Amino acid sequence: MLKKILSWTGRIFALTAAIFLAYQAWVFAHLLYWKNHVPDSTAFMEERLDEMKKTDPDAQILHTWVPYSKISPNLKRALIAAEDAKFLDHEGFDWEGIHKAYEKDLKKGKLVAGGSTISQQLAKNLFLSGRRSFLRKGEEGIITVMLEHVLGKRRIFEIYLNSIEWGNGIFGAEEAARHYFGTDAAHLTAFQAARLASMVPNPRYYDRHRNSAWLAKKTGIILGRMNSAQIP
Repeated sequence: MLKKILSWTGRIFALTAAIFLAYQAWVFAHLLYWKNHVPDSTAFMEERLDEMKKTDPDAQILHTWVPYSKISPNLKRALIAAEDAKFLDHEGFDWEGIHKAYEKDLKKGKLVAGGSTISQQLAKNLFLSGRRSFLRKGEEGIITVMLEHVLGKRRIFEIYLNSIEWGNGIFGAEEAARHYFGTDAAHLTAFQAARLASMVPNPRYYDRHRNSAWLAKKTGIILGRMNSAQIP
């Protein structure tokens, strides 16, 4: 009986390991392809579209890809200042930020704090669900390492700018610029860029509460940091 249990345990372990490695190979293949091709969609876009269709079967997301050169440097600086000031210096992880987030999580007894770099956020958006768990964070870390080594900083940032959520069904810099300011991503002013960057942590809420006092305050903070932000 013990031999049978050990045998089945070994088979289950081997199968689990094979599935795990196959998934990592699938992710790696996608990243290699996306070095020179545009991602048509992301896991997060698909998840959001499914949620929207529960209340509106005809719902669609708005997403228009624009190349890195067609996105205002103002927006690039604003996002670096707001989301990941050490983006060009780290290799995917801001360990000081992660430590602070971990301490907050310990106090709450669950995963609540962020601390994620732009690379980690992109890893989550491209492949993973929005649900928080230690297992998901582990997979996010693996994908982040692959992102940094396969794509590099400029391409990571280009895909990030084109894929993050900026409102209910609004994805990417181009659609955000059109939705909020009636312009394109290339012509965003410093103020407009700072306002968009301030919305990233909770875009659907701020889409409905554009006159929020906190949004105005955060916009001012980001404006003050933009000049020192280094971009790829």
